[in-house]
Parts: sequence; structure tokens; C-alpha cells
Amino acid sequence: MEILIAIIVGTLTAGGIFLALKGRTFPVVIGLTLLAYAVNLFLFATGRLFINQATIIQDGITQYADPIPQALVLTAIVISFGMTAFVIVLSLKAYGEYKSDHVDCLEEEEK
Repeated sequence: MEILIAIIVGTLTAGGIFLALKGRTFPVVIGLTLLAYAVNLFLFATGRLFINQATIIQDGITQYADPIPQALVLTAIVISFGMTAFVIVLSLKAYGEYKSDHVDCLEEEEK
């Protein structure tokens, strides 16, 4: 199970970096989103992958899932949603102002 999660996190990270280095704004937004998903899976996996375990400490339960990584993932989801919304609005503003969806708009003005 851990190997599968590691492969998925690595694939999401590689795809996110590849797309974030593109010259257009839409692949950059998708790349940043994939990186956020990779970070979320990594944080979730740091709390160990227990199946059917209680998340709250109770009497008589010896093993439980750690709630801290779950709280971190929830916080990371909110932050990544806000970041994605900001980057989309920023790219729409740049497209409206420069009439180009290139990340480096100065390159288009020189042509």
C-alpha cells in the first residue's frame, strides 16, 4: 500500500512540475493543482495508513489513526483552493490586459 501511495505521489509531483514549467497559463494552473494533490496525499500518508481504525482515543482501543495529518490535509485543501482561484483570476487579468496567455508576456510584445 505504501509503495502504491509513493508511486502516485511521485507521478503527481513529476506531472505537476512538468506542467508548471510550460509557457502557457492553463498548464501552469493544472501543474500547481497536481502539486497540491501530491502534497495532500503525502501529508495524509504521513499519519500511517490504518484501515477501520478509530480517529479518537477511546478506552479499550489500542491502535488509532493520527488526526493531525487529517487536519493538515484539510487545511492544505483550503489553501490550495484559494491559491488556485487566485492564479486563475491572475491569469485571466493578464490575458485581458496583454491579450496573451503566455506566462512571459514580454516575449509576445517584442514580436
